[in-house]
Parts: sequence; C-alpha cells; structure tokens
Amino acid sequence: MMRRLMTLACAGLLAGCQTAPLPPLDVVPRVELERFMGDWYVIAHIPTWPERNAWNAVESYRLNPDGTVATTFTFREGGPSGPLRRMTPTGFVLDTASNAVWGMQFIWPIKADFRITYLSEDYGLTVIARQKRDYVWVMARTPEIPPSQYAAIVQRIAAWGYDVTRLRRVPQQWEAAP
Repeated sequence: MMRRLMTLACAGLLAGCQTAPLPPLDVVPRVELERFMGDWYVIAHIPTWPERNAWNAVESYRLNPDGTVATTFTFREGGPSGPLRRMTPTGFVLDTASNAVWGMQFIWPIKADFRITYLSEDYGLTVIARQKRDYVWVMARTPEIPPSQYAAIVQRIAAWGYDVTRLRRVPQQWEAAP
C-alpha cells in the first residue's frame, strides 16, 4: 500500500513538472512550388550539428518530375574559404493542399519535419521551422536582408515558441556573386 502511494505521489509530481505542449505551428496557406524552387541563402538558423560552423550557406531546390524536391545544401566549414560541404537530401511534399509541409529525407527511411511557416509575398524571404521547435532556418534570395526585416522575423520565431537566443546568424561573405 505504501509503495503504491509513493508511486502515485511521484507520478503526480512528475506530471506537474511537465511543460505544456506547444500548439501546432501554422504553415503558410499555399506555396507555389515552382516559385519556391531555386537558391536560398541561409541568413540565420538554429543549426543542426553538421551546420553549426557554416559560412556562405545556400539551400537549393529543384522540383523533380515525380513531385519530390531535389535539395542541395552547400556551405563552407568554419570560414569563407573553409572546406566546401554538401548535403543532398530529398524533399517530399506531405501536405499537397498547402505544399508547406515536407518530409526532408537525409537517410532512408527517415523524413525530418520541414514546415514553411513564413513566406513573403514576393518569395524573397522564408522561414522553415519544425514542430519540435528545435531547429529553424531563415532564408532569403539574397545573401543579406535589412536589419529591420531580420528583427521582425526573429520576433515571429520567438512568438512561435523558439528560444531565439540559440539563433545564429550565418556569415555570408562572397568575394564575387555566386
């Protein structure tokens, strides 16, 4: 009996320590995939392990005939002249009503959560987020965005429940136009 009471008490305490689940992330209502394709400079991110020292990071998308998205992510490791790193995951559009929820497959059969949570009207700026709020990418069609635009995006990301103190600006230092 005493053991059962202790178990219930511990369970109650642990339940009280749990954080409230975050609400689902809203995605943009509709992404025109053809317009979204092309090169995106990574302006800032909460990086995954391989990209924590990325410079000149660029994510490129190409729509395949079968509807998948050929993705090439390139960056320089540690500086503008560091070793070139390249990843080539495949994107799978999971929500064809909006085209804003993808599974990004780096290793079969795992498809990582990839949500287009912000997209400017001119398709010049986007934010890719994850439901877990662990990683996020701010990307633009140009290597730089105005400080006021960056500040507004950071505010959005914070409002979604991200810890923006983990956000890292990705240095974009190009000798010549890429």
